[in-house]
Amino acid sequence: MRRLREVLRLEYDAGLPHRAIAHACAVGLGTVTTYLQRVAAAGLSWPLPDDLDDAALEARVFARPAVPPARDRVVPDWGQQHQELKKPGVTLSLLWLEYRAAQPSGYGYSQFCERYRRWARALKPSMRQVHRAGEKLFVDFSGKRPHLVDAKTGEEIAVELFVGVLGASGLIDAEATRSQELPSWVGAHMRMLEYFQGSAAMWVPDNVKSGVTTANRYEPEINRTYAELARHYDAVVIPARVATALEKPKVEVSVQIAQRWVLAALRHRTFFTLADLNAAIGERVDVINDRPMKVVGLSRRVLFEQIDRPALKPLPSTRYELAEWKPCRVNIDYHVDVDHNFYSVPYQLVHERVEARFTLATVEVLFKGRRVSSHVRLTGRGGFSTQLVHMPRAHRAHAEWTPSRLIAWAEQSGPATGRVVAGILEHRPHPEQGYRACLGLMRLGRVHGADRLEAACHRAERLRSYRYRTVEQILINQQDRLPLEDPGPARPALTHENVRGATYYEEAYADTPHDREAPRPAPDGDGHGV
Repeated sequence: MRRLREVLRLEYDAGLPHRAIAHACAVGLGTVTTYLQRVAAAGLSWPLPDDLDDAALEARVFARPAVPPARDRVVPDWGQQHQELKKPGVTLSLLWLEYRAAQPSGYGYSQFCERYRRWARALKPSMRQVHRAGEKLFVDFSGKRPHLVDAKTGEEIAVELFVGVLGASGLIDAEATRSQELPSWVGAHMRMLEYFQGSAAMWVPDNVKSGVTTANRYEPEINRTYAELARHYDAVVIPARVATALEKPKVEVSVQIAQRWVLAALRHRTFFTLADLNAAIGERVDVINDRPMKVVGLSRRVLFEQIDRPALKPLPSTRYELAEWKPCRVNIDYHVDVDHNFYSVPYQLVHERVEARFTLATVEVLFKGRRVSSHVRLTGRGGFSTQLVHMPRAHRAHAEWTPSRLIAWAEQSGPATGRVVAGILEHRPHPEQGYRACLGLMRLGRVHGADRLEAACHRAERLRSYRYRTVEQILINQQDRLPLEDPGPARPALTHENVRGATYYEEAYADTPHDREAPRPAPDGDGHGV
């Protein structure tokens, strides 16, 4: 008001023009004109009365126009207007038009909006956030945790309390989980959506590690499994900023309600299994949802049926199957390691970075977003799942052979060839060590023909040499073309004066004193015999 008094002094005492007054008082030219017009409209003159202080001067000069008495106007039901505002497409302008259609002498648009906002501020400071029906679903873990008791040892086992709440109606769901790990996080979401019988368009989690891999104010990195879960239910994940609880007041308040009306109410009860604990939590949650709220006058369940249920997206026909993701690098043997087992990919991807998506039943490998292999998931450790189409041509040709198949091929050339191949495999510690030799015999058959190979194998069998090199040398030297000699009957022993016969050695051995040991020479001084 000091500036207003200075404007009046310069106008009436100094007689300065308005532009000079504006420059002297550091105000706009329009402000000077407005001040003088308001003073004249208030019926004041210069000098001002001595008893007119700054508060009284402001009240007379800047007094608001009189508002028609409220008794002439019907006051809307602000609680009903507040709930209508949550429905899709409903705005204050639309509500005001409907109000004026029913009450032509009611409030104007500006007064309607002002009085509604004044009523809404009286609820809670967080009510400045307007949640549309079916738009947001808030989820979080409670800082206070329930406990189970080990029936054998009596030890208390802490578990987690998962809480979810719909933004518009405030319908709450809560359940206990073993931990905050990804399987518990995903399973709690699935059961919560089934409880709501639908999904909201946006999920707003806290920055729990199972939901947000890397927290960032501008570009948070969502866990791959959690993002896939949201896509399955046609939703998008928009996490709250780190340490910004005011962005998710709904779930913060709901967590507090769950702590007070669920955990505190069950504090005197003992639970030995997670199923019993969740059954008791479900009963308490139903009580909370069915209890009328003081301000609104309706229960959360009634609001849910009126507002959220019609706007929620329907659940898909199949439940989401939990799948985990793991970045991998393809090893030189064109396999990737997933949970200590190894799965093949096309050999062209050796040393490339890929992603493995694995469920309880299957393992999929993706390269640049495209699936390149799929396997049945192995159990245990150290197992291999290899598909022939992923192998190089040389490896694939080797892998397609088995001992029975090699013998069956060899018998096509002849029985002798089959027996030689069987002998090669039999004389190796492991049959696989003889595969190369058997494949070599196949090459010899293509070069020299099946008949020559059969003859060469027959000769090698006669020599009892079950080796590739033996068959090869027979073919190179063309010994397979020579007739095999018939050994005939065994020849009698030769009789000659220089052949002493077996009886000679028996008689000589009988004359030798073999019943006692011959004396050994005594060692000399160096420990050696003389």
